[in-house]
Amino acid sequence: EVQLVESGGGLVQAGGSLRLSCAASGFTFEDYSFGWFRQAPGKEREGVSSISSGDDSTYYSGSAKGRFTISSDIAKSTVYLQMNSLEPEDTAVYYCAAILGAVAGDTPESGAMDFWGKGTLVTVSS
Repeated sequence: EVQLVESGGGLVQAGGSLRLSCAASGFTFEDYSFGWFRQAPGKEREGVSSISSGDDSTYYSGSAKGRFTISSDIAKSTVYLQMNSLEPEDTAVYYCAAILGAVAGDTPESGAMDFWGKGTLVTVSS
């Protein structure tokens, strides 16, 4: 059974940090690229960051660049999103997703992803 399980969300004050984790199982981790997406109340889901299979190329949205860092640990089949300098505008449910093969140029559209986790809520207070 394919599973992506996110953890690490919570309530944090503005300026604080969180590290999200995404534990993958049920498929060959190293064959997939991974992305973090988020959806704030009343807004569409948006891509935040991605990491490509093969060369571990990383991509960030404009709002994430310089503040967030995506990484992966093949031995643990886990993808991370380190989020620093959090702002209230970062409040959202954060989802991990996987897509077969490498990605290039930008985080794929959410509709292209093969597998999804159920999400973890991040709330940033002002």
